[in-house]
Amino acid sequence: MTAASEARNSVPALTRWAVLFRDAPAMMDIRADKARRDAHVAYVEDHPELRIGGGLKPDTDGDFCGALWIVEAEDRIEVEHLIHGDPFYVPAFRSYEIFTWGKILEDRTAVL
Repeated sequence: MTAASEARNSVPALTRWAVLFRDAPAMMDIRADKARRDAHVAYVEDHPELRIGGGLKPDTDGDFCGALWIVEAEDRIEVEHLIHGDPFYVPAFRSYEIFTWGKILEDRTAVL
């Protein structure tokens, strides 16, 4: 085995995680705070391991009721640190669940 292949084998594989956030109605006030929203966007931009994410609504005219993130990280603890550092995470108004996530058609790139 070459040194390069040994190094590749020693790098831990990243797991994909889906984070489902559920918001209390009071979270709308947090979302309306422009300074907090700007801090949230800056936080997301600084964390490329958060591969994609966004708010969830029950329909196009409804209020936000949560959010969904897809994260690539070594373990659940790393995902929890990412969540807890986000300016939009307010435990009194936002709960979450973390799931491992496997992408169907792994060989295809998803462009949204």
